[in-house]
Amino acid sequence: MKRKIDILVLSDLHLGTFGCRAQELNDYLRTVKPRMVILNGDIIDIWQFKKSYFPATHMKVLKRLLRMAAKVPVYYITGNHDEALRRYSPTQLGNLRLLDQLHLDIDGERYWFFHGDVFDASMKHAKWLAKLGGYGYDLLIRINHLVNGFLVSIGRPRMSLSKRVKQQVKRAVAYINDFEETAAEIAIHEGVSHVVCGHIHQPQMRTIRNGRGEVRYLNSGDWIEHLSALEYADGKWRLYTYEAEDTVVKKDRKDREVALAVA
Repeated sequence: MKRKIDILVLSDLHLGTFGCRAQELNDYLRTVKPRMVILNGDIIDIWQFKKSYFPATHMKVLKRLLRMAAKVPVYYITGNHDEALRRYSPTQLGNLRLLDQLHLDIDGERYWFFHGDVFDASMKHAKWLAKLGGYGYDLLIRINHLVNGFLVSIGRPRMSLSKRVKQQVKRAVAYINDFEETAAEIAIHEGVSHVVCGHIHQPQMRTIRNGRGEVRYLNSGDWIEHLSALEYADGKWRLYTYEAEDTVVKKDRKDREVALAVA
């Protein structure tokens, strides 16, 4: 039975890259039935797109999203990794709408959806550096994949190298905080009550206040590290995180324990 939700927000899928967890995303999408879908940037990674690498699981995600667009409104908001699509924005094809930002009234409150790369100085002044960082990030994910394969094989839980880097490097933590504060400050200035971003791969739901007011800041995270999404149902937002990998690890441990007990 699929869960019915009013709004589904996804961002930073990075389809077409090695790090994209497309199988898990397909598993998740099979469990929900949204009335509206908002794709908040970096859905297809055009920066790192290669004809030689676009697996069937990635294509299944695209097909599933297109099937949703045949039934419900789907908003595709451009990000920095799919910025090539901005030359065609705004465009509408049936229920599928391509745009750079989205303003919505939801249950009487004003929302502002946009990817968030506008706050990234490297995107404005040194795009080559941002792209180099993107390749470095993808390499880290590849290494992480090998490490996790070994950990799972010995019954240990997965780990995220990129999460550890972000948590331990003070500049990374400061960047995330600055991003959230800047998004909130502009949203308060624009008079919206909620601002919803992607870009920094950091799922979040919190209220940010300054001297001029407050705003609810939300970030849908990503499908490389956090496997997260935002769901709106019954007048409330929920930050969803895919947990199947933990279940697999626990099951594998249990099976090993049973096998040892029998032996």
